[in-house]
Amino acid sequence: MNQPTTPTHNDLPHQPWPQDAAEVPYWVYSDPAVFALEQERIFRGPTWNFVALEAELPNPFDWKATFVGETPVVVARDGNGEVHVWVNRCAHRGALVCRELRGNSQTHTCVYHQWAYDASGALIGVPFRRGIGGKGGYPADFDMAEHGTRQLRVARYKGLVFATFSDETPPLETYFGPDMLHWVDRVMVGPVEFLGTSRQYIHSNWKLYTENTKDPYHASLLHLFHATFGVYRSSMGGGCTIGGEHRMHSILRVWKIENEDIGEYKTGKIRTYDQGVTLADPTLLDVHPELEPVFTNHIQSLFPSMVLQQIHNTLAVRQIVPKGVDAFELVFHFFGYADDTPELRAMRLKQANLVGPAGYISMEDGEATQLVQQGIVGAADQHAYDALGGRGMDSTENLVDEALIRAFWNGYRSLMRF
Repeated sequence: MNQPTTPTHNDLPHQPWPQDAAEVPYWVYSDPAVFALEQERIFRGPTWNFVALEAELPNPFDWKATFVGETPVVVARDGNGEVHVWVNRCAHRGALVCRELRGNSQTHTCVYHQWAYDASGALIGVPFRRGIGGKGGYPADFDMAEHGTRQLRVARYKGLVFATFSDETPPLETYFGPDMLHWVDRVMVGPVEFLGTSRQYIHSNWKLYTENTKDPYHASLLHLFHATFGVYRSSMGGGCTIGGEHRMHSILRVWKIENEDIGEYKTGKIRTYDQGVTLADPTLLDVHPELEPVFTNHIQSLFPSMVLQQIHNTLAVRQIVPKGVDAFELVFHFFGYADDTPELRAMRLKQANLVGPAGYISMEDGEATQLVQQGIVGAADQHAYDALGGRGMDSTENLVDEALIRAFWNGYRSLMRF
């Protein structure tokens, strides 16, 4: 019998990776063999994947269903408050165990043959285990302890829950590094409350969105809302920081400056700067200063699956869930602080309209990545050109450099062993 094999480097496209650090081959976004290998070497490899806010599981035995890469998993809190992550796959015949998005239950039972699991994913019940009337049943050496679900390592940090399949994944603090955790600390400053989710299904490769969150160049050129209303312009103050073990994590920081020079926007006929556009409800742009230092935008990409966001007063964790070589789901987890005033909570909820599937800002991001996916059809032997700012891969203190993208691809090649 032929056994299934894991894709190897020889299964990948024959075109080599360009030597120029600014060039990224288009086959990396479109080849199914690459996508399959990513599941093994990235999502089931030595990485920490965001799976939940602890605030989503406030009570004993709360649980949610989500994904690590393509793999369905369950995040569950047990009766002692511990958080577990296990593969949402019955150990009997492989069916999904939890079929809803979230709930509260001490026991999780597969509908197919009613094998039952506890909050940790351990098997605790098997119907007809001893057979009926001395007939049938499982062998005498059947050990339920050996037939639980696959359990992942779990790490928690400031109310964020991460999981990894690999025993080789370094500690969370090492994997993300002090530079990145410093900026996580800026947002996760106290107990948070979960406000809800929005979901956006996008027909493009998941890495195009990862690039988008590391791309300071597009933000004031693609988004009319950003440029026109001064939420983000390349002429504002800003910085791009790279960090982590493979230098694949990053943060874009943007702040207002005095005497901002917007001459390029006024005279350059940039399409997304339009002084004739106004808001019917200008309070959407109200800002309550609360985090230090004060940024209009904090967009932090924690590879491979998380983006931590602060835009004005809206706070969210975005989760990237690959669905195929040319599709992914983007899940926005909105939150506020437990001590929010009613006025501030209302502001957060209103400003949640800035992002999501119909957001004033992020709606264009999904469309832009889809345009790339459509445009590269038949271009496996060609490449993107990410040379804004040169060939460097270091942190910068400006918003017109693609160094974060170049550093990302350098780390990606290392993880994928290309």
